[in-house]
Amino acid sequence: MTDFWRIVDEKIKQAYEEGEFNNLSGMGKPLNLDDDLGVPENLRMAYRILKNAGYTPEDSEIRKEIMTIEDLIKSSKKEEERKLLMKDLSKKLLQYNALLSKRRIKTNSSVFKRYQDKIEDRLT
Repeated sequence: MTDFWRIVDEKIKQAYEEGEFNNLSGMGKPLNLDDDLGVPENLRMAYRILKNAGYTPEDSEIRKEIMTIEDLIKSSKKEEERKLLMKDLSKKLLQYNALLSKRRIKTNSSVFKRYQDKIEDRLT
């Protein structure tokens, strides 16, 4: 920690101990972590729908990586390269499924798989 941040930390601790934060508006209330002010207005509805469905930007980033690896596998002509890509694909799929299982989203049902395939067909 630099000297500047150490001084800042000490000032905050001192103010807290002296009770300077006791009468702040919102004291004791939970923070609103559902703030979407950083999202452009024309994208807020789409982000809200995805979030309500249990998906996050992290999900879509991993899906993009998975789709990229799948495309590379299809276009690869070398067996060694294909094996490495398959290994990477397995890791990404495990990571994606682990992420979804944390939110209790089932990915192994046949209905989900067919729906997922239809969406991917439309998007590609």
